[in-house]
Amino acid sequence: MTAAPDHLPPLAGLESARLDWRQDDSGESAPHSSAFDDVYFSRHDGRAETEHVFLAANRLPERFREWQATRPFVIGETGFGTGLNMLCAWACFDAHAPADARLHLVSTEKFPLARDDLARALAAWPDLAERAAALVAQWPEPVAGVHRLWLDRRVTLDLHFGDTTERLALLDGAVDAWFLDGFAPSKNPEMWHDALFAAMAARSRPGATFATFTCAGVVKRGLRAAGFAWRKVPGFGRKREMLAGEIETPPADERRRATPWFTPPAARPARRVAVIGAGLAGTTVAAALARRGVAVTLIDREGPGAGASGNAQGALYVKLAADTNLQSRAYLAGLLHARRWLEALDPDQALWSPGGVLQLATGEREARRQARFLANHPLPASVVRGVDAGEAGRLAGLDLPHGGLDYPLAGWVRSDALCRRLAASDGVSAVRGEVRGLSPIAEDDENGGWRLTLSGDDGGDKNEEHTLEVDQVVIAAATASNGFDQTAALPLQPVRGQISRLTLPPGAPAPARVVCAGGYAMPPLNGQLTFGASFAPNDADATAREADHAFNLEELERTLPGYPAALAEAGADLSPAALGGRAAVRAASPDKSPYAGPVPDAEAWRHDYAAMAKDATRIPATPGRHHPGLWISAAHGSRGLSSAPLTAELIASRLCDEPLPLETPLADHLHPGRRVIRDLIRGQGR
Repeated sequence: MTAAPDHLPPLAGLESARLDWRQDDSGESAPHSSAFDDVYFSRHDGRAETEHVFLAANRLPERFREWQATRPFVIGETGFGTGLNMLCAWACFDAHAPADARLHLVSTEKFPLARDDLARALAAWPDLAERAAALVAQWPEPVAGVHRLWLDRRVTLDLHFGDTTERLALLDGAVDAWFLDGFAPSKNPEMWHDALFAAMAARSRPGATFATFTCAGVVKRGLRAAGFAWRKVPGFGRKREMLAGEIETPPADERRRATPWFTPPAARPARRVAVIGAGLAGTTVAAALARRGVAVTLIDREGPGAGASGNAQGALYVKLAADTNLQSRAYLAGLLHARRWLEALDPDQALWSPGGVLQLATGEREARRQARFLANHPLPASVVRGVDAGEAGRLAGLDLPHGGLDYPLAGWVRSDALCRRLAASDGVSAVRGEVRGLSPIAEDDENGGWRLTLSGDDGGDKNEEHTLEVDQVVIAAATASNGFDQTAALPLQPVRGQISRLTLPPGAPAPARVVCAGGYAMPPLNGQLTFGASFAPNDADATAREADHAFNLEELERTLPGYPAALAEAGADLSPAALGGRAAVRAASPDKSPYAGPVPDAEAWRHDYAAMAKDATRIPATPGRHHPGLWISAAHGSRGLSSAPLTAELIASRLCDEPLPLETPLADHLHPGRRVIRDLIRGQGR
């Protein structure tokens, strides 16, 4: 059965594929599925079969050669397996596509291979070794959800781990060509059913093609019922026939009946984009767009990493709810994404440390919450696991009276340096200045672009104003993000936070891992221990205070009992006046999830959905209206290192008309208009 649009499967780890290695017809060892009693491919002719069945039958060499669109060509696949099909498609794309073309691969997999098995399977083709290495290096943990990999600058792969039909029902994106693959219908009948073909049809672009090795009756009937025209064509090897075809007019997407306000805005030009704000939110968006060939102007009054993202160390961590909710799903997806993103961006780890994070249970209530979390979320130990006090102390390198949760993939990042690195990306032009005005160039023109009025550009007269015209704008200015007429309806709360820094005396103990409870302590950087942080909602003063240093010292004692005394014994001066530190103001939304997506036309929403103020079940069919070409990434709070890279991809993907890196319900959860609808239903809309 196709998953409902608001349904998400359990947040859990997946069973890895069970393989044995058998000799194929050529006498070579090839992977064989123990569960489905079927081969993944033949080492003798597996690649030739892929090229015949999927590449040639979808006319990919010809279509790649003729591809002129600014969006990527999108291939969808039902069953990733070893990845051979996708690597062959990538090689075909490199051989035939224009230099500025892009390829986006989307593939589902319910039983992902273990990393070592994947590497062994793909070693059969030495000429694919470089591509296979890029895949294996980024191979994600076996966790249900979407995992985005950057195979190279032009090629992106989204792995959707979970049941194929369920995954396609949750996909937000449209496909140009389908590889209808998987174990044979006789071996895996649970996959080949009408709901699968209906989900494929609903995620197809007009004229999308498909190809499959099978001619089984259930496949032919299901494809025809879903709207695909099929024909028999010559098969490969001993298979006399196979199927290929297309769908000219895909069915309407019915998922928006319950949430028409989240209907995505129409695609529009994106040659030049301005990003307002050069913290983590802004620089990640700028780099994501530049990687897609967009010319980005990055505007900030102080320069990259000068605001709340300007700490020398920031924790890459999450705190997940005991009972699964959309916010926890989004943040865990963000953490896993950020880890792969950092490894690809900075493999030498000059900007980050993957040392892990310990989240201690310093009281009975937190211990019970963590136990409930572990019971509700059977995730791989490589993602999160419970540890007792002894193991926690061993990991932290300190004596600890409490156990907790260990996140091995988390760590810490040089936030300020990361912002500067991203701002220097090819295709990004960083400008010092303040945006004093933002207006559409032509009110009646959907493609008219935006005019920004700026002052103080790079050393000029701060009062001298000039204008900048661009196709689209992304607002990522923290607490100032709702300071424009178009964003005034989006509530943001300033939250002041202050960290403390202590120069460690020689021989002083120090945590080997980020350790957090009410506060946190970092492994030392350049001989300095960073700990904190204070939390003061509705306080926008960024001046460091001795009182906050005193608070941080108290929090350090609560998190690591006896540690401040050990520091003092080693000769550290723990008086608040002796500590260094930094205060900054972060932005938070009322529900503590970021805003990431198109900016809603709040007045239009209040008009179009006014009936819901009296009866929330009276949902008009009117699609949500947005300010064309205006986007926002804000309200990342204290977890921006986990959320900003993924939300940057979310915005860049939507802006560039690509499949999204999150399931539809999670993209909707992050939509900036969610608060407008919530207030309208509760009678709080203006």
